[in-house]
Amino acid sequence: MNMIEAINDALDIMMGRDDDIVILGEDVGYFGGVFRATAGLQKKYGRNRVFDSPINECGIVGAAVGMAAYGLRPVPEIQFADYIYPGLDQLVSEAARMRYRSAGEFTAPITIRSPFGGGIFGGQTHSQSPEALFTHVAGLKTVIPCTPRDAKGLLIAAIEDNDPVIFFEPKRIYNGPFDGYYDKPSRTWKGHPGGDVPEGYYRIPLGKARIVREGAALTVLSYGTMIHVAEAVLAEKGIDAEIIDLRTLVPLDIEAVEKSVEKTGKCLVIHEATRTSGFGAELVALVQERCFYHLEAPVERVTGFDTPYPHSLEWAYFPGPVRIGEAVDRLMKD
Repeated sequence: MNMIEAINDALDIMMGRDDDIVILGEDVGYFGGVFRATAGLQKKYGRNRVFDSPINECGIVGAAVGMAAYGLRPVPEIQFADYIYPGLDQLVSEAARMRYRSAGEFTAPITIRSPFGGGIFGGQTHSQSPEALFTHVAGLKTVIPCTPRDAKGLLIAAIEDNDPVIFFEPKRIYNGPFDGYYDKPSRTWKGHPGGDVPEGYYRIPLGKARIVREGAALTVLSYGTMIHVAEAVLAEKGIDAEIIDLRTLVPLDIEAVEKSVEKTGKCLVIHEATRTSGFGAELVALVQERCFYHLEAPVERVTGFDTPYPHSLEWAYFPGPVRIGEAVDRLMKD
């Protein structure tokens, strides 16, 4: 399966298991979503369970909060992560606080799906990576898969969770892994281990990282599209690096991070989002606090720049093989 098919399969399975699950969002019904992630679900489950909303992200999230309070398990789609900001107040002030402010009487089992990230020439309004905003909010969980196999298992776990989950989908790798070499032919998920998606129900627990490859010379911490870029660069350089796919930023598998950095003594953090106050800064701080006496070199970060995502200079902004390669070289010199 590609990632879109895996997400559609997860939604189908969960809707078949639980009548309280509903899907809402712009064009998710008859049209099946702008990327077709909900294709066929309205026809199968009806317009009361899969329905189109107005172009109103605040209303989409607000309606989902009310549904959750009444015992439903909504899965709203925000068509692009760039448009999630009007719903921020509902997410931060209502969904994230509902369990706390009601002393556990109410919960908000909401899973908000949204495509994010660049690499598709979407420009400043279709390429943003706002994940760090949500990791800052107590009560929200933030999940980012990097393969179809993980997308299905993590989405099922997110829907089953009784607290609100932000589920960001790296749209650059919907149809295949991307190694950062934009001038090479694109690849599909066929033949990739991550595209081998088990049939039926399975879940991948939130808060459990995945070791993509083991190594002893360097630890790479990343998520989403950048996992594949890092893999390609390190394979090309022949570096014995350990790559950790965080999968979930909150809750974070800090034990896996500590264990790896203590073994390798060096750490590289990669993400596509802007640099200042990006989630990479939190990772760097945690590594410094918990692994300081094991570090043999300063922790390196490779990120997007502190600018809007430029359309014409997409590949200068994107943390590609050149910048990642330079960071690896600096670490391996020390």
